[in-house]
Amino acid sequence: MAAERSVSALAAALGDYLALRRSLGYKLERAGVVLADFVAYLDQAGTQHVTVELAIDWAMRTSNPDSCWRAQRLGMVRGFVRYLHALDPGHQIPPTGLLHRGGRPEPFLFTDVDIDTLMTAAASMRSPLRALTMQALIGLLWVSGLRVGEVIRVDRDDIDVDHGLIVVRNTKLGRSRHVPLHGSTIEALRIYLHRREELWAGPASPALFISTSGTRLRSGNLRAAFAELVALAGLPPRRGGHGPCLGALRHSFAVQTLLDWHVAQVDVGPRLPVLSTFLGHVSPASTYWYLSASPLLLAAAARRVDDIRQVSP
Repeated sequence: MAAERSVSALAAALGDYLALRRSLGYKLERAGVVLADFVAYLDQAGTQHVTVELAIDWAMRTSNPDSCWRAQRLGMVRGFVRYLHALDPGHQIPPTGLLHRGGRPEPFLFTDVDIDTLMTAAASMRSPLRALTMQALIGLLWVSGLRVGEVIRVDRDDIDVDHGLIVVRNTKLGRSRHVPLHGSTIEALRIYLHRREELWAGPASPALFISTSGTRLRSGNLRAAFAELVALAGLPPRRGGHGPCLGALRHSFAVQTLLDWHVAQVDVGPRLPVLSTFLGHVSPASTYWYLSASPLLLAAAARRVDDIRQVSP
């Protein structure tokens, strides 16, 4: 009965919303049909409030994955939810830019096997210092979700061994943040620094990761080294021809974190601000991008919705 009351309230709210918009001169013939389908979808999910996750899942349920219709569907929902949010802040307004018109390319997502393959390939690089640096750098990106530029700017003194933190300074938009690291990651960085001192006898650079000439890494040279490593590892591109790149390590971290939450059946919504802070996003709106950009994650979200339907009274 609770689900029926909820859907009845949403249906009534939709009627009021359409009446208001039409009184202003909008016909909304197509939107009326589309939004009625959205309300019916919420009825099946047994929910009392619109969430971004539910809105994206519904918007993605179209036959053509490359159609701009997905973005249009979500745009119609966004207008309706803005109206609902004014009446009840418990409704989540889907941020703009989640679904691009014309479709979004499927990202390359690393797996544990891919990382193991890269680490093994790095060990065979001609320069022992480059091999050591690439292994440590890839490992840190894989477990922290840091941006490539952030990792390059990290100094040795930014590693707080006592508190298990890394200080990320002057990030995107000039912000700084503290990122907690697992004890095993801190130990791996400690070992890297010890071996680095053995391999490089020149003047010490303040940078955490250094080049074969002992200087701070530069993004262009780092990306070239990673491309060499990918070729050495023999990692093939995924569907659509999008191959592995350093930035995909951050994307993979975010998707895997969200996927783990779905598998554990925890409420993702309240945790997204935490992940946003961890990744250095200004707001969860940027983090939602990872939800819409990963078919694997969308499938997990859809399964959660189906589970909710099955247990709803």
